[in-house]
Amino acid sequence: MNGVESAPGEGGAACEPHEPELTPAFDVVEPEELLSPLVFSSPHSGRIYPARFLSAARLDAASLRRSEDAYVDELFAASRAVGAPMLRALFPRAYLDLNREPYELDPKLFDGPLPSFANARSLRVAAGLGTIPRVVADAREIYAARIPLDEALRRIEALYKPYHATLRMLMERAQRRFGFAVLVDCHSMPSTSVREAARAEKKRIDFVIGDRYGASAAPGVIDGVETRLRARGYFVQRNRPYAGGFITEHFGRPAAGWHALQIEISRGLYMDEATLEKNARFASVVADLSEIVAGLAQDVEQDETLGGSRRMAAE
Repeated sequence: MNGVESAPGEGGAACEPHEPELTPAFDVVEPEELLSPLVFSSPHSGRIYPARFLSAARLDAASLRRSEDAYVDELFAASRAVGAPMLRALFPRAYLDLNREPYELDPKLFDGPLPSFANARSLRVAAGLGTIPRVVADAREIYAARIPLDEALRRIEALYKPYHATLRMLMERAQRRFGFAVLVDCHSMPSTSVREAARAEKKRIDFVIGDRYGASAAPGVIDGVETRLRARGYFVQRNRPYAGGFITEHFGRPAAGWHALQIEISRGLYMDEATLEKNARFASVVADLSEIVAGLAQDVEQDETLGGSRRMAAE
């Protein structure tokens, strides 16, 4: 037992996606050897758009891609070098958002009544950004018409539940091996989304590190990441405007030896936000993040407050 409760909607039988383009729907990039309690998740960098989805959308593919955390899986590719796995979705966030509760469903989107267990009143649903998003990041409606509720439930069964079950498996494996597990949930943010916060701070914001205001991870996990980013000249904010979504909240249980942090990178650092092309700084950002990941791996190896150590696990 790992002391972490199952999420609503987790477990149950997985079924194949009904779009052949989404088989598989996600993958795990495993290291050559498991050497670290770190587990990386990239739930929003998928870029395989099912044909059925595109035909039901009022937006073109380029507009839909503005919700992607484009290239985030590549930015954190150093996970493998430190002996840690990365779980990454291959389908896009606009199709299904894995960083939500399983049933945050928007009554404005579906053509039938919602089930009693749906959460239709969250702030994310109100913004059109539920488990099945109604809008893309710039508040443009995705669909040309309401969609069947059964369609949403199929996506949750075939994609959401297996992804979260796999993430849980990776955390459990890390804890069995090392005595604890540390999840790094990897995201990117539009540079416009932090302009208001940046004005308040009177400086730009390059990274936002979220730990649910200290609830999802031990301080040592966060402090080293922030210190190293600042040392490389980046401007870093903690928990504002992003404190961590459902994944960080649900998997961050420090008392049980599960720690979770969310890292948001400003897209303007590494890509042209209009064309979605990598910019000239992409390689340098990758190099910096490789150093950050290596430093984090070292920190968690040495921090005996996290719920275990390699030596303790071996004993």
